[in-house]
Amino acid sequence: MNKEQFIEELQRISIDPTPEELSKLEIYCETLIEYNKHTNLTAIKTPEDIYLKHFYDSLTLLKYFREEKAQVLDIGTGAGFPGMVLAIFCPKYHFVLLDANHKKTDFLQYLNSKLQLKNVEIVNCRAEDYVRHHFETFDYVVSRAVADLKILLELSLPALKINGRFLPMKSDISKEIKNIDIYLDTLNGAILIKEEFHLPYEKSRRTILEIVHFKKTDNLYPRSYDKILKKPLQKNR
Repeated sequence: MNKEQFIEELQRISIDPTPEELSKLEIYCETLIEYNKHTNLTAIKTPEDIYLKHFYDSLTLLKYFREEKAQVLDIGTGAGFPGMVLAIFCPKYHFVLLDANHKKTDFLQYLNSKLQLKNVEIVNCRAEDYVRHHFETFDYVVSRAVADLKILLELSLPALKINGRFLPMKSDISKEIKNIDIYLDTLNGAILIKEEFHLPYEKSRRTILEIVHFKKTDNLYPRSYDKILKKPLQKNR
């Protein structure tokens, strides 16, 4: 996807990028390619793929942002997807870009020294540790292709305000979505929307869920990551 195609496809989903937004994405793309030469951040290395699989893909979340102002947590942001891209397009939203990998957060600090976004906070920390100190803080939690949905539910829902939304981005979610009712029931979440679509040109499958946090989650959660992995939630008998 070249830049002209990128703009056309965004306009098809009712996003009309400004010259300033496009300029920042160009800086983002150039910086990512150059940095990736010495630090492995992403397997996607060409401008065409970056614009399609990183930038366009991230921006498909925009229509789920309904408030004028909001606090957004991006769990496992990696090289800034989707959080940094969304921050470019949502200057009134505050984004916390969270990742436990130092090389990823070091890159994001370097990138933002070039982008000069004032609405971004970059945090190097494990998600479960960060969330334990930020219960019911965020209007939205986003996450793109990070971990199994059950793990993400336990990490994300406690961080959301009541009526906040968790927006996980996945490819084919058919296996992950099975048997998650116990997680939704325990953590007080409910699936409102399941959107499936294909990326333009390349046609790979994408899924976005909108999950509401409708009631306070017990402060037992999230558990340690070791327990999240080894002790799946069970229905109370």
